[in-house]
Amino acid sequence: MTKAWQVQEAKARFSEFLDSSLKEGPQIVTKRGVETAVLVPIEEWRRLQRLATPNLKALLLAPEARTDALVPQRDQHRHRRTPVLD
Repeated sequence: MTKAWQVQEAKARFSEFLDSSLKEGPQIVTKRGVETAVLVPIEEWRRLQRLATPNLKALLLAPEARTDALVPQRDQHRHRRTPVLD
């Protein structure tokens, strides 16, 4: 069960906060009543990272074009003028 912790409470009882994350799953941190952050176990974080990063096979088999992920953006540098040879 996800529990919401106020910032002050999470700081004061960090060991318990961390243990709750490991035993019960993600723990939400609130600041002035607004959900601000989440503490998740490292394995959950790594799993989410793997899911968020598509592999080459997924990119190639996707129905829509995803060239923006494959081609790096070009820098907007000024080009040198071509010297005029006499």
